[in-house]
Amino acid sequence: MSVIRRVSLSLLIAVVVPAVVFCGVFVLAGVWTAIAAALAWSYGAIAWRAVTRRRTSGLLILTAILLTGRTALSVVAGSTWLYFLQPVISDGIVAFLFLLSLASARPMVARLAGDFYPMDHELAMRPRIRRLFWHLTALWAALGLAKAGMTLWLLQSQSLETFVLVKSVSMLAINVLAAFATIGMAALVARKEGLMGSTRLLPVTVEAQNPIGRPA
Repeated sequence: MSVIRRVSLSLLIAVVVPAVVFCGVFVLAGVWTAIAAALAWSYGAIAWRAVTRRRTSGLLILTAILLTGRTALSVVAGSTWLYFLQPVISDGIVAFLFLLSLASARPMVARLAGDFYPMDHELAMRPRIRRLFWHLTALWAALGLAKAGMTLWLLQSQSLETFVLVKSVSMLAINVLAAFATIGMAALVARKEGLMGSTRLLPVTVEAQNPIGRPA
């Protein structure tokens, strides 16, 4: 349960809340205000965790960096279209990095697992857990490519209002389903490894995706 709480809280802070903030402010005050509000939330969350001496997840930091780049480029160019195009590029790059890491000894999910739960070397090197990390890395790489393609299609075929609504809802739903799939796969491996109910729990990671789950 502690693993699930960590994953859920990390996703809530770094992915869900910024998306909800963006959509709500977009409806009430327009796109530029929504862009600023989503960015302010990310940096506010980082500042709050620093002030309260809590560990900041890599997912939250990565989200803030990506939002900063998207916002800066859009402001300089004076184009909101560029703001929405950049996730296509970043999702594709992240997916490529995940795919590339599959050829290494430590796939990307294994590198990010510490954000959600501490794992010692002996546990991380168990064959089933190593296969789990490989499969989860492949899953999130495929998800990133699919999201990039879907976002590009929506951006080219829909109005701004429809794009924001459909992308926000669909991407959030996809990320939540993928998170549950990740947790389910990890729980299955943990049960096979005899870790369920013991003092050692199997950590799981998602995104970082995901970076791949940012506000529309």
